[in-house]
This record gives sequence, C-alpha cells and structure tokens, in this order.
Amino acid sequence: MPILERVFGPEHPHTLTARANLAGWTGNAGDAAGARDLFSELLSVRVRVLGPEHPDTLAIRQWVADWTGEAGDPAAARDQLAELLPVRVRVLGPEHPHTLATRYELARWSGRAGGGPGTA
Repeated sequence: MPILERVFGPEHPHTLTARANLAGWTGNAGDAAGARDLFSELLSVRVRVLGPEHPDTLAIRQWVADWTGEAGDPAAARDQLAELLPVRVRVLGPEHPHTLATRYELARWSGRAGGGPGTA
C-alpha cells in the first residue's frame, strides 16, 4: 500500500482498489473485524472522492455491512443493508445484479439477527 500511495496517490483508483482487495483478503484470512474496519475507512474516502451514490461507493457500503455481520453483529449488518437497498434500487434499478445481491444479503442477515430492521 505505501508504494501504491507514493506512486499513484492515496485517492487514485488503483490505490483504492488495492485497499478494497486488502480489506477483503483480511476478512478471508479470518479477521472479520479487521475487514470491517478497513472497509469502513475506505468508505469515507470513496464518499469523498466519488460521492455517496456512486456504484463503487455503494459496493463498499455492502462490504462494510457484510463484514459487520461476520464480525458478530448481524443486527447492525441487517440495518445497514436495509438502508442501502433503497439507494441501490434508485441508482441501479430493482433488477440489477448488485441490487439483487443486496436483497439477498439483507434476507441472510435478517435471518441471523431475527426480526426486521430496527428490532435488534
């Protein structure tokens, strides 16, 4: 990461993609809380650089929610996805594959958390 940041800059698309990959692999290596935290840090950068409704920003929001659930807080994951879903529908459409993925993850985390959004 330090090399990419030095060569391209901390907000260059290549650097941001590498940060997302690092966060994902951190989670895949067994550190769900670390992945959640890395994705959360990246989210603030994506919002600033691309805007809150850019598809790449929305993807990072979904990863934050998913890793939040994997880190042991399924109710928070459910609630984050419930907030994300209407934005995905508005930006991408109701049948876009990423919207459908958000619906799936919302159902999955709702099942693990029990109840609907806000009932944790």
